[in-house]
Amino acid sequence: MVAPLKESWITPNYLTSARLAVGLLAAAAFIPGTYGWSNLGAILLVLSNFLDHTDGELARMSGKGSRIGHLYDLASDAVVTIALFVAIGLGVAAQPGVAPAGIALAGHVVSISPTLLGLAAGGAIATIFYLRMRIEELGGKAASRQASAAGFESEDVLYLLPLVTLCDGLMPLLLAASIGAPLFAIGVVIHYRRLLRRSQPLAEQSTSGAA
Repeated sequence: MVAPLKESWITPNYLTSARLAVGLLAAAAFIPGTYGWSNLGAILLVLSNFLDHTDGELARMSGKGSRIGHLYDLASDAVVTIALFVAIGLGVAAQPGVAPAGIALAGHVVSISPTLLGLAAGGAIATIFYLRMRIEELGGKAASRQASAAGFESEDVLYLLPLVTLCDGLMPLLLAASIGAPLFAIGVVIHYRRLLRRSQPLAEQSTSGAA
């Protein structure tokens, strides 16, 4: 599908901008919290994620890739994903009759609003994307590449979001994201610190050699 664009005036950054715009519209559709708007948001998010694959493909085919374009792509991914979970939290909180999530802490049950769950997931995702950029600076793209299986990356699970909205399962998804995203962020922090420790001796050797 991208091949006809190879010799056109369209650059990868145009496709990234389209992905960002559709992704933000998807997030906005979740804010009302209604069944219809949530399903529309899920469909728009699938379209946005599909567009996310096109910019890199066009960059490889046309040779129009750039460092700025790559960073723009990463930033767009972060903004869309963060906005998505924050918007889902706001939307679930806006639904009548939705009780806050109860989490047991030190023998007591603490009620946490869906809005806070969305912010927790969004904050963890922001940390993950920032550290991935730092990891890439230290170890290259290979070091920051996400784990994949059969060609699918962890973020591709969002393609299943329409099934979640059809089954009215946004609250369980939000609760799972508010727990899973911080745990995943902790793993990324550990990976970043290990890479940082490995890179420090190399930097010291380079400095001593130059002196």
